[in-house]
Amino acid sequence: MQKKIIGVFNLLRPAQWLKNGFLFAPLVFSKHLFETTYIWREALAFVGFCLISSIMYVINDITDSEADKLHPIKRNRPLASGILRLSDAVGVILILLIFIICLTPYLNLRFWYAIALYGFLNLAYSFWLKQIVIVDVFIIAAGFMLRVLAGVFAIEVVISSWLILCTLFVSVFLAVSKRRGELMLSAATDSYASRPVLKQYDVTFLDQIMTVAASGMAISYALYTVAERTVTIYGTENLIFTTVFVLFGIFRYIFLMRDRKTDDNPMHLLLSDAPLMVNILLWFIACVFIIYYHDTIRWIF
Repeated sequence: MQKKIIGVFNLLRPAQWLKNGFLFAPLVFSKHLFETTYIWREALAFVGFCLISSIMYVINDITDSEADKLHPIKRNRPLASGILRLSDAVGVILILLIFIICLTPYLNLRFWYAIALYGFLNLAYSFWLKQIVIVDVFIIAAGFMLRVLAGVFAIEVVISSWLILCTLFVSVFLAVSKRRGELMLSAATDSYASRPVLKQYDVTFLDQIMTVAASGMAISYALYTVAERTVTIYGTENLIFTTVFVLFGIFRYIFLMRDRKTDDNPMHLLLSDAPLMVNILLWFIACVFIIYYHDTIRWIF
């Protein structure tokens, strides 16, 4: 029984819920970070996205259970290892759906449209699109984009088009890094059968895409910080100084990815490196101080 409980917990992949932190970006950059109403709505949106993403992970585990048995890491997943049966996974999906239904009155329709689109794309990915080269990467990237848009819809704010563009490049960057890690892991363990689409990729090609995505991310973020709308809303041009954290984060992530080679989980790579975590924290603190306390900073200096 204890094994089953742990299996259900692992089936939900709670570590992957960290990706849903993208929902809170609009809360910070819309200047509502310290307003209880907005925090509450974004928190509910976060819970909703965690529920739908867990459903998608369960469905993906169901469809990939046979292939996962050949994978050096994924073979330990609850379904692939035999800890849980198909009926257990279906029961978990039904329970999560009930929780989602309970949340529907508390969030607006546009948020649920984003949730529905996320679910549709992930179902298409699980059953078909993950076998189409390039398309599979953009479906993964779309998941990150939809998280940010869902955060926007949940609190009903307007966000800069430059920030949306930056999110697109971040999403592609993380999605390609995931594919690169899977490719290196498969090559190292001779387990290409676990994901046939990997045969159509090579490391050089993925590195080229990552270079383009990283460049677009840095440029779009820098342009966002100096855009007329940004300066007008925040009343300061100092947000440009946070670009240094973005550049460091990009370079550090690429270094880690090349150094560790076979890590196919972007979130694990992000959260297992102390310098990168400190950099993210400093970037967040700098953004909060510049956006919310720029008058105090001006007074001090």
